[in-house]
Amino acid sequence: MRAEILSIGTELLLGQIVDTNANYLAQQLPPLGLDLFYVSQVGDNLTRLAAAFRQAVDRSDVIITSGGLGPTEDDLTREAIADVFGEQPRVVPELEAHLREFFTRRGRPMPERNVKQATLIPSASVLPNPVGTAPGWWVERDGTVIASMPGVPHEMHKMWEEQVQPRLAQRISGGAIVSRILKLIGIGESNAEEVVGDLTHSINPTLATYAKPDGIHLRLTAKAATRAEAEALLDAFEPRVRARVHEWLYGTESDTLPLVVGAMLRERGLKLATAESATGGQLASLITEAPGASDYFVAGYVVYSAQAKRALGVSAETLERHGTVAQATTQALAAAARQRAGADVAVATTGNAGPGASEDKPVGVLHVVVDLDGHQLCSETRYSTTRTEYKRRGALDALYLLWRELKRDP
Repeated sequence: MRAEILSIGTELLLGQIVDTNANYLAQQLPPLGLDLFYVSQVGDNLTRLAAAFRQAVDRSDVIITSGGLGPTEDDLTREAIADVFGEQPRVVPELEAHLREFFTRRGRPMPERNVKQATLIPSASVLPNPVGTAPGWWVERDGTVIASMPGVPHEMHKMWEEQVQPRLAQRISGGAIVSRILKLIGIGESNAEEVVGDLTHSINPTLATYAKPDGIHLRLTAKAATRAEAEALLDAFEPRVRARVHEWLYGTESDTLPLVVGAMLRERGLKLATAESATGGQLASLITEAPGASDYFVAGYVVYSAQAKRALGVSAETLERHGTVAQATTQALAAAARQRAGADVAVATTGNAGPGASEDKPVGVLHVVVDLDGHQLCSETRYSTTRTEYKRRGALDALYLLWRELKRDP
């Protein structure tokens, strides 16, 4: 079955927001056996939006949309679908009552303009939205399915998972496409492709590499008559891939590096502290993205100035001899943070994010030290990028170094 995604909203065309909804939905379709042929962005204009729906109806079996279901005049998804099918929207009393109750629970009167969110056309049924005011539409006509969801990502995700995906899965028969993701860190995309070598030429399952903000993702995809058969193909193929990338493999699917590192620390009963100069708190922020980080994360120190470094416990002699940006200073910072926090392991960063030189240190240099019970692992990296990206990548590389040390010394 041919699928198409329509992302609706002028703010997308103006570049004011990034279309993460289309990215999310595109990843959800292959496991259902849907082939995605088109992804489009359309502004809040009834004529152009209706034209986009007409084109989609002519060429696709399943049309999935996000956006344009709000209560304002420029929310036109319902109107466009009604126009294409020549049907008149009507207010559904039960939906209106539900909307009014939603506002009452929040102690607010419902604006009358929200009544448009309680409308349906004869070919549509409602997709409940328990976390927002915009119900979705499920439309079936002449063999075509349109699933329209809100543009707010958390509302769209919940509606997809609880309403749209189950309905599509029940409706679709025929082949199934199943994908798995392996996540790597500490290796570049081209190097990863070299490591997996001839496996990238496999026809079914297929193997593809993708550079992502959290490392390199390997996507393994199999297609078969049934999901069980596709899973069996992947069960045979995945160990061959893992055998080649085990050195860099930190997780799969929904795993994140903070989550994986946190699990390693928790399992071993280790307490962690950080001391950051170059990364300015980004490392601590990254670590605390994992639920339950308070189980193992004791403290994070942001020590930008020489005075702050001395206050944490770095000696004046070390700073005078090596400066604030140096491996020796970073080593002293890691040791001081571990001792001050009473932690078992500490990670420290120093560096020069630019744009100008600092203490004659080149722009882009980053020092990272992991101190595990007094044993220290050091690294030096050079970046050529913006300050914001320097801090993000530096924090990720620091977490990677910690992962390496924990993996090496179980």
